[in-house]
Amino acid sequence: MNMMTELETDARFVDQFGRSKRKLRISVTDRCNFKCVYCMPEHPEWMKKHDLLSFEELYHFCAFMVHRGIEAIRITGGEPLMRQGVVHFVAQLQNLKPLGLKRISMTSNGHYLKQYAQALKQAGLDDLNISLDSLDADQFKQLTQKDLSPVLDGIRAAQQAGLPIKINSVLMNGINDNQILPLARWSVEQNIQLRFIEFMPLDGERKWSTAHVVSEQQILNHLGTEFTLTQRTNDSVQSASEPARQYFIDGHPLGIISTITNSFCGSCDRLRLTAQGEFYNCLFAPQGLQLKTEIKALAASIPLIELSLHHTLSNYIWNKEQGFHAIEQRLKNQSMDKSSRKISMHMLGG
Repeated sequence: MNMMTELETDARFVDQFGRSKRKLRISVTDRCNFKCVYCMPEHPEWMKKHDLLSFEELYHFCAFMVHRGIEAIRITGGEPLMRQGVVHFVAQLQNLKPLGLKRISMTSNGHYLKQYAQALKQAGLDDLNISLDSLDADQFKQLTQKDLSPVLDGIRAAQQAGLPIKINSVLMNGINDNQILPLARWSVEQNIQLRFIEFMPLDGERKWSTAHVVSEQQILNHLGTEFTLTQRTNDSVQSASEPARQYFIDGHPLGIISTITNSFCGSCDRLRLTAQGEFYNCLFAPQGLQLKTEIKALAASIPLIELSLHHTLSNYIWNKEQGFHAIEQRLKNQSMDKSSRKISMHMLGG
């Protein structure tokens, strides 16, 4: 990486609404061994392995972004543990902490964690989000086409390794909304923080509708039948950019990510890169930037590529939309087909 001028180093990425970008999500693969309906198409067309950016190329891009204000990197998929070498990538990212990187995280479906949890801890992973949408084995199999037991084993392995954990549960009306209380009870028993997530229009088959959404208020109503519920208001605990609205159930922390009914977009500080170099300034962005060529040039230390890439990203990030509802309204006003977007959750990692 070439030395940058003081001007470049100080030039953090900010959008037109004044939101500084501090978090980068890197999808290292679109492949996943689960087939969750809210994420994976029935017949996915996987990216060809030779089309993926190498971990070395991803590392150079991460270094470039850390020099420009990125403080947290989350490794996602698909299922990131399906890509060989991802543990080494976590270890390599430790080299960026003296440059300003503060946290290295991962989101996983948990299936392979029994095998990898200890190695991830030793590599320096700071925390882990695990998807778990049902504790009912039959329902879990219907949702994912996989068995529940390896995921529960993986969660235990992560706990034993000393990895801080959050559980993410996407709720869908009439499908797994009966899991609100079982998952809440289990999180209290296991002393694990649970986050319920409203179903978002990022499903693989693009069949999303508001009828499928279990709203934050509905979740709270269910929880209130069994738990003493209080809202968490301590600003030192919940940062402005935290997507989950924080609560306590019988004194145990619980979050709800309510993008549809209580959008957190106003303070969004996230950026995203897919495994083959598509860059998105928003989870719902209709269009991304194709950066594969530029990232390869960055890794090869091509002269002036840093200045060029910085200019390209600055313009794209500046034009980030206000949020999910603003994008939905613009598409509606322009009579654009929302299904024309070719990327779904399994390529961006949420």
